Amino acid sequence: MRQLVLFLIALFLLAAAGDPSAATVTVPAGGDLQQALNAARPGDTILLEPGATYVGNFFLPSKVGDDQRPITLRSAGDPAPAGQRVTPEHAGRLAKLRSPDNMPVLRTQPRARFWRIELVEFLANKEGMGDVVALGDGSAAQNNLTDVPSDLVLDRVYIHGDPGVGQKRAVALNAARTTISNSYIADIKSIGQDSQAIAGWNGPGDYTIVNNYLEAAGENVIFGGGDPAIPNLTTTHIVVRGNVFRKPLEWRDAALRWQVKNLFELKNARDVAVEQNLFENNWQQAQSGYAILFTVRNQDGACTWCQLERITFRRNVVRHVAAGVQILGVDSNHPSRQTNGIAITGNLFDDIDSKQWGGDGYFAQITDSPRDVTIDHNTVIQGQSNGVLKLSGAVEGFVFTNNVMSHGAYGIIGADRGVGNDSIRAYLPGATITANVLAGGRRDLYPSGNLFPSLEEFRAQFVNYAAHDFRPRPGSPWLRAATDGGALGAAVDKTNFPFSESVAFFLFTRIFSEFSCC
Repeated sequence: MRQLVLFLIALFLLAAAGDPSAATVTVPAGGDLQQALNAARPGDTILLEPGATYVGNFFLPSKVGDDQRPITLRSAGDPAPAGQRVTPEHAGRLAKLRSPDNMPVLRTQPRARFWRIELVEFLANKEGMGDVVALGDGSAAQNNLTDVPSDLVLDRVYIHGDPGVGQKRAVALNAARTTISNSYIADIKSIGQDSQAIAGWNGPGDYTIVNNYLEAAGENVIFGGGDPAIPNLTTTHIVVRGNVFRKPLEWRDAALRWQVKNLFELKNARDVAVEQNLFENNWQQAQSGYAILFTVRNQDGACTWCQLERITFRRNVVRHVAAGVQILGVDSNHPSRQTNGIAITGNLFDDIDSKQWGGDGYFAQITDSPRDVTIDHNTVIQGQSNGVLKLSGAVEGFVFTNNVMSHGAYGIIGADRGVGNDSIRAYLPGATITANVLAGGRRDLYPSGNLFPSLEEFRAQFVNYAAHDFRPRPGSPWLRAATDGGALGAAVDKTNFPFSESVAFFLFTRIFSEFSCC
């Protein structure tokens, strides 16, 4: 009995003492940060001095062994609580990392694992060139899965370009099992080349991108766009949730010449869920102004396996854009696999307007024959618009149901075909097209089972069209007209669009036309 008591006491003392192998190391201003990174062991925390700037090209080394406790690099103190998005207002309490040149200030070594970076500010590179943070390697040097870094976290970090010269890319994401959360990425912009808040093309996936502010001129977030060096690699399992994607309207000044393309783009990805995000401001400039692109690309000709498969885009708000969604079936330049399994459901598109933002104003352009595309329960508010669907190439397995939108000039139109049924027969064979509102369209040109109110009647069906409250009004015939017995269009309420309170976006009953998102 005495031995048992002594054993239990020893266990208690060990537990009370914590893990003796986990250390907290403080690197003061001017200290050797790389030495601290090299010496760190699993479970350690490296603290940086708030307000201090650490200059260098630092790397996260690979550690030997199976210990999966993360090593944490962070500012000392508690500038922002866990789960809260960091903002520029926190910058004075954050340690800062800056590259002396155009190479990343922070990158990973091959096989680096279990690193957590939080509560740090990353400054622009010299002349805004290159990547600020490189997780994994997008070059030919990373040509096998064994070398891919993994189990990485960027949480509550503030990454920004230079206000004058911008920054090409904030995060190059070519690792595995990586989370980017509660962070603020801004002023990512460039002239004559694409710029991205987050871009990945040579990583296997398992990415979680949640509750970030993501600002970039080119593509705010893109996966694909360069042929992967790892054979047969398609980035798989991506979750993008609760983020704000935005291009500041100041960038529209023609004198600035920032290269603008889109808000979100996939070129080689599988099993992607994009949900409950806000996408704001996209105009015709270096592209035609479509906000969301699902466009498969074998970018440089070597990725014949490149594909888009099982992509879900749901419960998002897309507003103030030249056009909505672009879907490409196969690459028109190099061989690729066929895009399939695209679901666009329960979204609000507000202010698609070719007069205001340029472009053609279509809700969706679908070309080169993707298959199994579902567009269901979306509410689309358009100003000047050429129409609903712009088609080229037959689409098998097409479902278009329970949507609420205006018809525009051409409604559903295919290349070299007439409006409505003529184009549907040619490009959407066997499609299910029912229980949609196409305001201002002609009933005789479309399949039965759809509604064609006037534009005035259309606007009158919402609680307050002018105030951007797009719930069906009480007593509206739309309330139980959907194929599932519910209301037509998107379910516009806080349950379906639970944006962060810091975004100040929804107050249960109303979508504000203007709000402070950042």
